[in-house]
Amino acid sequence: MSLVTLLPFIVLIGAMFLMTRSAKKKQQAAAQMRDEMQPGTGIRTIGGMYATVKEVHADMVLLEVAPGVHAVYAKNAIGAVLDDDEYNRIVHGDDASDSDTPVVPDDASSLTGPADTDSSDEARIDLGKKPEGTTDAELADATTEAKADEKAESKAENKAENKAEGTTDGESGAK
Repeated sequence: MSLVTLLPFIVLIGAMFLMTRSAKKKQQAAAQMRDEMQPGTGIRTIGGMYATVKEVHADMVLLEVAPGVHAVYAKNAIGAVLDDDEYNRIVHGDDASDSDTPVVPDDASSLTGPADTDSSDEARIDLGKKPEGTTDAELADATTEAKADEKAESKAENKAENKAEGTTDGESGAK
């Protein structure tokens, strides 16, 4: 066999060696990080939950996820050990260093203008609860009246359009 035929196999084996070597380094760094955990340290689990370490055992960790709420996790479930500053910034919202950063609102209400109060022409649907003391029959009567008013309004608009076009109800626009 010549060297040319063996070259692709040699390159493939070399690439596999380099990939497994970097993966082993990452695993060793993660294991070292988990072994250096101490009680009182802020952590993030692989599921994205932030907590404080209370106790460290051989293969499990007792975490305080909220004041007075404890949970037992496997050591392998710890995704990152955080600095005190970073943990306080994320969990408690302590952000003294970025005080001049603009605040982004939680909703889009500041992005739109004030609500139109003059648009009473549009029919509004009330999706709220019925007022106390209102019976189902009264509520049904009110709904029927609203539908009748809407139908009459629609007919009036059609007549106005037809009048503007010069046609009546029985005639078509094509002559």
